[in-house]
Amino acid sequence: VAFLIGCSFTFETPLQEAGIEVRHITDGCNVPMYRTNRACRPAGRLHGEMVVSMRPIPADRVAEASAISGRYPSVHGAPVHIGEPGRLGINDLGRPDFGDAVSIKPGEVPVFWACGVTPQAAVMASGVPFAITHSPGYMFITDVPDSTYHV
Repeated sequence: VAFLIGCSFTFETPLQEAGIEVRHITDGCNVPMYRTNRACRPAGRLHGEMVVSMRPIPADRVAEASAISGRYPSVHGAPVHIGEPGRLGINDLGRPDFGDAVSIKPGEVPVFWACGVTPQAAVMASGVPFAITHSPGYMFITDVPDSTYHV
């Protein structure tokens, strides 16, 4: 069985075009990703918790960032959580489970999106003996323009 899952990287260019900094791009590193305490609906023998990516957004631009990303529902869409990482079971933003930590500046809020690493985490949690997948942050590339996913 093979499947491809859309990535939140798709809406990062529109965020930047709106003047919203995407910190991991500015810093030249991978987006921080965290395991959460939110269980996904099991599918057969696969089960696990949701993984989220995080981007710090200025508090006064969070609604705009949410609206921009929300126009890309097939590539994770709007945030699944805003602020208070502890409510997702994330205790230390400086220690992501995947990717690299980024700084959060005064006046910024951590904003969390569903992440394509969730299926990998489910494969690991489910004890599947063998699977081939991507490395977090290094996606399968197609010739489909990002604008195709805009609604």
